[in-house]
Amino acid sequence: MWIADQWKEYEVLDASGGEKLERWGRYILLRPDPQVIWHTPRKAAEWNSLNGHYHRSAKGGGEWEFFDLPQEWTIHYKTLTFRLKPFSFKHTGLFPEQAVNWDWFSQIIRNAKRPVKVLNLFAYTGGATLAAAAAGASVTHVDASKGMVAWAKENAAASSLADRPVRYLVDDCVKFVEREIRRGNTYDGIIMDPPSYGRGPKGEIWKMEENIYSLLCQTSRLLGPDALFFLINSYTTGLQSSVLTYLLHSTIAEKHGGRVISSEIGLPVSCNGQILPCGASGRWVRN
Repeated sequence: MWIADQWKEYEVLDASGGEKLERWGRYILLRPDPQVIWHTPRKAAEWNSLNGHYHRSAKGGGEWEFFDLPQEWTIHYKTLTFRLKPFSFKHTGLFPEQAVNWDWFSQIIRNAKRPVKVLNLFAYTGGATLAAAAAGASVTHVDASKGMVAWAKENAAASSLADRPVRYLVDDCVKFVEREIRRGNTYDGIIMDPPSYGRGPKGEIWKMEENIYSLLCQTSRLLGPDALFFLINSYTTGLQSSVLTYLLHSTIAEKHGGRVISSEIGLPVSCNGQILPCGASGRWVRN
């Protein structure tokens, strides 16, 4: 498992009974987590000092209950700064487990010793975009949500990266890939964080299991002849890391060579040393 264990201002304090107890900077949040199916004794003292608690509804969705939590605050990861705020469906605007991937491709970008163009699809609030830009890459950041793209720009400004060569595009990722192929554009690195389920601008239904192979086939055509890496993340229940290995091998490695490796990603749990699984990632690298 690849573990995001370099955080200073974020940690999973404890996990039990379908919920994870987290420290986000100065604030303690309790959020549901479908992986936490165990009911172990709650050891961390912070269970009794919550700033926010997301209650899952039996009918789907849920709502926040707040106890002295600001509308917005920031945390840092190394040189990066992220604005956080609780919003619908338990999220805060950041997936801390992805830091293990940020560190991986950032090192590749730095080691390249040449200009590196990166495409970030389904780019959300820009964690991967900022990491790549900070490492020296020029980045094309694509997300269908205007609000998420605006948030990513604010994170870039907070991280003193507003002047870096980043293109922020509000666009449907599938349509964008199709247009880039027609334009003949290519990239040295591609990051892809597709949702398990979603709807396109005209009501098209996206299901990871049904659509990811065709999208990978298309997106792989955007890798340049000297491409360095490809990263795909999955939070889809039941989609094992080995599936990501097969996908990347058949769509990328058979043409470009290189190596493919996939794994679960996770976060350490402070109170007991366990690792909380948080999805899976697949990586293709040139060397």
